[in-house]
Amino acid sequence: ALGKYEEVFRSCLAEPEKVWGEVAEQIQWSKPWVRTLERGSLGSASWFVGGELNICYNAVDRHVENGRGDQIAIIYDSPVTNTKEKITYKELLEQVSKLADVMIKHGVKKGDRVVIYMPMIPQTVYCMLACARIGAIHSLIFGGFASKELSVRIDHAKPKLIVTASFGVEPKRKVEYISLLEAALARAQSKPHKVLVYQRPNLGHVPLTKGRDLDWEEELAKAQCSECVSVPSDHPLYILYTSGTTGLPKGVVRPTGGYAVMLNWTMSAVYGLKPGEVWWAASDLGWVVGHSYICYGPLLHGNTTVLYEGKPVGTPDAGAYFRVLAEHEVAAFFTSPTAIRAIRQQDPEAALGMQYSLKRFRMMFVAGEHCDVDTLEWSKRVFKVPVLDHWWQTGEWFKIPFVEYISFLYYFFTVMILDENKKPVKAKTLGNIVVKLPLPPGAFSGLWENQETFQKLYFQKFPGYYDTMDAGYMDEDGYLYVLSRADDVINVAGHRISAGAIEECILFHPAVADCAVVGQEDPLKGHVPFALCVLKQGIKTQESKILQEIVERVRSNIGPVAAFQKGMFVTQLPKTRSGKIPRSALSALISGKPYKITPTIEDASVFKHIEELLKKN
Repeated sequence: ALGKYEEVFRSCLAEPEKVWGEVAEQIQWSKPWVRTLERGSLGSASWFVGGELNICYNAVDRHVENGRGDQIAIIYDSPVTNTKEKITYKELLEQVSKLADVMIKHGVKKGDRVVIYMPMIPQTVYCMLACARIGAIHSLIFGGFASKELSVRIDHAKPKLIVTASFGVEPKRKVEYISLLEAALARAQSKPHKVLVYQRPNLGHVPLTKGRDLDWEEELAKAQCSECVSVPSDHPLYILYTSGTTGLPKGVVRPTGGYAVMLNWTMSAVYGLKPGEVWWAASDLGWVVGHSYICYGPLLHGNTTVLYEGKPVGTPDAGAYFRVLAEHEVAAFFTSPTAIRAIRQQDPEAALGMQYSLKRFRMMFVAGEHCDVDTLEWSKRVFKVPVLDHWWQTGEWFKIPFVEYISFLYYFFTVMILDENKKPVKAKTLGNIVVKLPLPPGAFSGLWENQETFQKLYFQKFPGYYDTMDAGYMDEDGYLYVLSRADDVINVAGHRISAGAIEECILFHPAVADCAVVGQEDPLKGHVPFALCVLKQGIKTQESKILQEIVERVRSNIGPVAAFQKGMFVTQLPKTRSGKIPRSALSALISGKPYKITPTIEDASVFKHIEELLKKN
């Protein structure tokens, strides 16, 4: 297997056009491409030049035409509303084609933007596919996003239509989407022509604004089935706004052709699935994982995708993921390390999960943040399948598989570690992870209406390379270790220390369920590491003793150079809805400075709790 891997890896780097041309044949094109790859300035690349296709046709219509219309396309499982539903490919086609007709009748055409502000329900997937069907560009915004942030995105995308739902549902509350949208529209300069509203059943009816709002059920009742519209390979499929770790929101643009080719290919080549098998990505449709691996990827490949409106814990308990895997006979599963740590914190021995038989389950994948080895090993033990950690990013489409942070470099990527002077570093030296250009199909093609920032942010610092803004190192054998975002590196008296490396060391302590390490300002060293730790349930040991053991562990494994001595214990860490730690805000808080809470934070009250603990201590 290793020899075959190395052979394919070398072939991909030596002849990317030949290899990707063969892979692209798995997608149905309405017009064949004339050039597989066209290289542009500054290392940019256009793939499948001259080709035309429709991604909705490839994700829905062709499966029905090939006699698989009765196969389940979507399994909707909502513990927060006690709802379960199965939608076949034939039913999906009818819903999507009628919704596309509604959009056309209200003036939406190829190239127009449609903002989707919806919860984790099948209708959200219908909207995405309906936009793609007619060549409209969707911008799906996480349901429940604050009005101010929503208005910024509306003004930037300038949508002709907004699609929303009456309510979202969290474990302990309803989220009034209409009220949030109304407040956003009051602030926004750009006003949509129409707002299409889906009234969720059994949650109450919200009044509509006459002359502007359209009722979903009424519109679909009089709609006809619409046909697919072909678009060029480089036609933008969607705009995905991301604040990430780099400040203000940016509208990542994904090209249709390369995205379809890459997604379809990864479902088998990376995730090992056959068409017809059940796949579950436990993410949100508003994030890149949701776009790629709840909606487009599994449907392109002819899989059944699980759409889960719930949490890893609390809906109702830490056995929820096990139930979904067993009940829906999931073959492969994608989640975040944060979700696994939450389950482990509530149920350290996974006793609630042991009651379920996972007979069809054979592979588990984690991504989205640094994953410590202890969490990986726990996952292998309780889920009883191989667990693969892999590295990728919102815009750039990396899929580099790991085993305990050590990876073979993934097909089509030449990865290097450079210092701040753009020079390669020695083995085991922390540096900037960069990727040689051009990037393969599926990578983002730009930032919406902001190509200058696109070039400056990702390609200017290291000419000829894409700057991942991640930090890591390679060992003597060329294995890659990805430790953290570049801005997660703490400068301690001139020494660059990875926050992720310290976190990994701390998480090996048997009492610790989760932790975040950030830099605290220090008058002598500039910054020193400060740890916020969450203990597992049922731990009786004194916190002072645990902290001392953690300090000794870090000193032993990383060395005195880390200057790690400080930490505190909290009941919960602040994280974004996609599981990331807001390090800059936490660092400011720990250092006694003003901090900004980004709108993607799951529970903003956690900051206040930490602030109060700091005052007491």
